[in-house]
Amino acid sequence: MEVSGEAGNFTIKIKQSPRYIDMDKCIACGLCAEKCPKKVDDEFNMEINKRKAAYIKYGQAVPLKYAIDGEQCIYLTRGKCRACEKFCPTGAINFDDKTQIMSLNVGAVIMAPGYKPFDPTPLDFYGNGQIADVVTSLEYERLLSASGPCMGHLKRPSNNREPKKIAWLQCVGSRSTNRCANSYCSSVCCMYAIKQALVTAEHLTGDGLQQTIFFMDIRTPGKEFEKYYVDAKEKGVRFVRARPHSIEAGRNGSGVRLQYTTESGAMVVEDFDMTILSVGLEIPPESKQLAEIFDIELDPFGFAKTDYFAPVRSNQPGVFVTGAFQSPKAIPRSVTEASSAAAEAANLLNQARGTLTREKTYPPEKDIAAEHPRIGVFVCSCGINIAGVVEVDAVAEYARSLPNVELVENNLFTCSADTQDLINKKIQEHQLNRIVIAACTPRTHEPLFQETLKEAGLNAYLVEMANIRNQNSWVHQKTPEKATEKAKNQVRMAVAKASLVVPLQSLSVAVTQKALVIGGGMAGMTAALTLADQSYETVLLEKAERLGGNAWQLNETGNGQPIRPMLEDLIKRVQSNQRIKVHTKAKLLSAMGSVGNFVSKIEVDGKTRAVNYGVAVLATGGKESQPEEYLYGQDPRVKTHLEFDAALRERSDEIAAAGSVVFIQCVGSREEHRLYCSRICCSHTMKSAIKLKELKPDMDVVVLYRDIRTYGKREDLYKQARELGVLFIRFDLQSKPQVHIKDDDLQLTAFDPILQRPVSITPDYLVLAAAVEPSTDQHLVELFKCGQNEEGFLNEAHPKLRPVDMSVDGLFVAGLCNFPKPIDESIAQAKAAAARAGVLLAREEMQLDAIKSYVTEKCDGCALCLDVCPYRAIKLEQYQQDNGTNHQRVKTDPALCKGCGLCAATCPKEGVHVHGFTLEQLKSQVHAAMAPLDSAVP
Repeated sequence: MEVSGEAGNFTIKIKQSPRYIDMDKCIACGLCAEKCPKKVDDEFNMEINKRKAAYIKYGQAVPLKYAIDGEQCIYLTRGKCRACEKFCPTGAINFDDKTQIMSLNVGAVIMAPGYKPFDPTPLDFYGNGQIADVVTSLEYERLLSASGPCMGHLKRPSNNREPKKIAWLQCVGSRSTNRCANSYCSSVCCMYAIKQALVTAEHLTGDGLQQTIFFMDIRTPGKEFEKYYVDAKEKGVRFVRARPHSIEAGRNGSGVRLQYTTESGAMVVEDFDMTILSVGLEIPPESKQLAEIFDIELDPFGFAKTDYFAPVRSNQPGVFVTGAFQSPKAIPRSVTEASSAAAEAANLLNQARGTLTREKTYPPEKDIAAEHPRIGVFVCSCGINIAGVVEVDAVAEYARSLPNVELVENNLFTCSADTQDLINKKIQEHQLNRIVIAACTPRTHEPLFQETLKEAGLNAYLVEMANIRNQNSWVHQKTPEKATEKAKNQVRMAVAKASLVVPLQSLSVAVTQKALVIGGGMAGMTAALTLADQSYETVLLEKAERLGGNAWQLNETGNGQPIRPMLEDLIKRVQSNQRIKVHTKAKLLSAMGSVGNFVSKIEVDGKTRAVNYGVAVLATGGKESQPEEYLYGQDPRVKTHLEFDAALRERSDEIAAAGSVVFIQCVGSREEHRLYCSRICCSHTMKSAIKLKELKPDMDVVVLYRDIRTYGKREDLYKQARELGVLFIRFDLQSKPQVHIKDDDLQLTAFDPILQRPVSITPDYLVLAAAVEPSTDQHLVELFKCGQNEEGFLNEAHPKLRPVDMSVDGLFVAGLCNFPKPIDESIAQAKAAAARAGVLLAREEMQLDAIKSYVTEKCDGCALCLDVCPYRAIKLEQYQQDNGTNHQRVKTDPALCKGCGLCAATCPKEGVHVHGFTLEQLKSQVHAAMAPLDSAVP
């Protein structure tokens, strides 16, 4: 690769190596790999890594496609064979493929080259590659997979028997400097180990399963992560705080023997059937080479360096970085930062927006009005998610017996790109005019299948989904036979309804190309400025007298950058931007309308005015909770984080005179009434502790903690604090520290699990890491009808697929109101929200969903539906009948209606129906569900 030019005008020359397989023709059937005579010695590793010369290229631009390894292929190395070419059913093999040089002219570059899993093989003390039943977490993931070497039936490599006792070892290749330079935390390992343990329990349903996770600190600081951890403990997963120091093969080469030391100092030897090494994330050499080509500055670990206040900008203008290339992170943050990078690129290319865009075209829509229903049913295995419980072959066979069904297919992943092509092809071959998808939830995947129907020339609403995953296999794992019967019923109901569905037409509405941002903190101001930089007018509402929010109370970032100068500069840029109208001391009074066309009344300085906007970003922030323990509020020496920050900022000499300071973590977090980790507290404590040691090196600084959660590169703060002499004492929820006053001194008593005895400390200051709470006004939630979790944080539409979109179209979320997070993550999320909002604002008009309510002739104007409509989409109108008498009837507003069906369910006269869910269609499903499985559908 060669790069020249500058931001706004890059020229990139790329060398494209031959793949020898035409990606447009490949359907990933696997015959090329199956028939390839080239083998490797280890059958187990063959399946997990490179199968043969032809193998699946996971993680490539086109997932689940095959490629040919030129170094393994017999034909390419010896001039013989070509077996794959003979067996390929689509003619996708192309040995004439040559190396190509492509030249690209672009204005911005987003680098997301990803990561590679740590390879523990060189570390002989782990036994990977030497002990058969020691595998990495990625290899174990393949063992669990329906497309893996065991086809989803978990077996241990040594003897192909089901394991009954399994251990996970955490922090392999992370948080380690022993023959490994990865002192950072990889952020994802604890959660994927817990997930694998729970999935394993689903695979091995018999009695006697024992699962143990060995860990240093369990790190579950994400949204709903702590609940997942607690759920795993309640389901029997054992968590042992230890780091096994010796791993040996079990008796006769089967199983694994672990030796470890408990916190109390006891030596334990324990045998397991399998041991999984939870390997961390690291930067591959290819990414470092790519960084060198673009002259991107890297940190000592090889991750791209970015500014704390510009988390996706590299040191090179016009080049942005995201995902694990910037730092190790889980999927939600990667997806969020991808949108953030898109926002940065969009701002850079603002002047050229639209100059190269092309609108997607579809074939003419086929008129099926006179056609008899011809239904195609596609049953998804969803890997093991469905096929691990439901007998999908039996469901598919049953579907063939149903009326109007012309074709039935069973697919491994019905949502894959290959299957979309297959569905399109089958529609043409069999003249199908309606489709049933038996798979997962339509909430996330229905738009995908609707798009496929449009590409096939059918109306998008001629598809019906049977949710046999979320509503069946996931909740009936212990009763597979009943789950299979239920799946048959679900498919029969879907087919019955599909026989009655008709084409629907979407509604077009004009888009008000203006945004409303609620909340003037760091996230809100960043979102407003990003939208304004994309040339969209933005109204920014802040209820306080000044902008800035919680950032005014913070001193420094995790890497030591002062916050206040940056905050003041951001406020200045927001207030001076001609496209941003700032209202402080403002209150939102009402919210009407729908995506593309909202209208609200706001109150500013006692005056009411109306605001029209197409999208809204909710960034209402959070707040530090008020502790109810440890003498807080009773003694001025007991302070919260923010209060202690203020003391450090304003009275540093007084603080420096102290002889000892104690921090207590998880005050109000990770307890029954707040079952979540507040994410930022551990890093905040590390930074404060380091500051104290810098002010006075001989000061006694002690941290009382449950788990240290300095995830990602923040682990360096923990490491630095220990090196400076900060002491750490762990406590359990059942043995929390006790604080009282003795002779006017604070007296703290805690049990030290290492010393196995109580310790007493007399601190000059006690700092409480209080929980972060949402500060969202409930009135705001009710106005916008947006979702919250049980702790009051605003919910995203989907944690991985749509992490900044809200469930209400046109609403986006950013900052602490979504979940506790540090400033850099709040900024990235705010930019991501602005990017997603910009997608809608870029259109002058947009298509709305066709699932809307409509009024029939049977409406008598009783107006019962007005009372139940949560979106205020119905109003009562007066009109004159032909005989001159006055009459009233309701009228629905399609732009406001969400198709929830409350009106239709309430109406006693069948005066309101919902497109796509008419009474006839619903009745057909009820009749299908009530009839015996072996009978014809009524």
